[in-house]
Amino acid sequence: MSAIGASDNLMSSLTQRAMHMTDYINAGGMQVERVLFELVNNEIMPGTGIEADHFWHEFSEIASDLGKTNRELLKRRDQLQQQIDQWHIDRKGQPHDANAYKAFLYEIGYLLEEGDDFRITTENVDPEIASIAGPQLVVPVNNARYALNAANARWGSLYDALYGTDVIPHEAADGEIQGYNPARGKKVIAYANRFLDEHFPLQVGKQENITGYHVENGALIIALDTGQDVRLANPEQFAGYTGKS
Repeated sequence: MSAIGASDNLMSSLTQRAMHMTDYINAGGMQVERVLFELVNNEIMPGTGIEADHFWHEFSEIASDLGKTNRELLKRRDQLQQQIDQWHIDRKGQPHDANAYKAFLYEIGYLLEEGDDFRITTENVDPEIASIAGPQLVVPVNNARYALNAANARWGSLYDALYGTDVIPHEAADGEIQGYNPARGKKVIAYANRFLDEHFPLQVGKQENITGYHVENGALIIALDTGQDVRLANPEQFAGYTGKS
């Protein structure tokens, strides 16, 4: 590579870095990415009664106070990971000894003896976290795909949850089939039907009798295998739909 080419590459790199730095704004003594800064100031703060400058100042104080502790925790995590990695490397090719591994994890402090029962209480926590069941995912706000996944995680599939967990106990036969297990699938469908019958009963019939759904004038109409069209016993449980019906 010529000196001119190397110089051009260096200038390009510096230019890109400078352009990247312009995407950050000083807020409360911190360098905050512009997209996050604008989200907080323009979409989150309005209506809360909290001034944006006050928020960034207080957030900076918290980050400063907890920064040392966080760095120490990250260092400790790295130490534990190195010890665990080395344990496996030293036993490469050997059968896994679950008891010895568990004892090792206790020895290095990765596992601790179970303590006394305790209760934790919180205040001023949003209902979406405090009382509405659902997974909580922490994702970068500037990655649309991750943010979408985090939102969708709260609307999981009941079938998937039942099939993939031990809510329905696994039997020996469940592990003998590669891929989808039709026998377990039937158990999942039966369990889901009982759940829906208990919490979302129909005027007439059971979930297992349903052959289809459609919406008329904003109301959910449920077709049964008897030829009847019925509704939910409590129509208000139909929260919404997509479509033009």
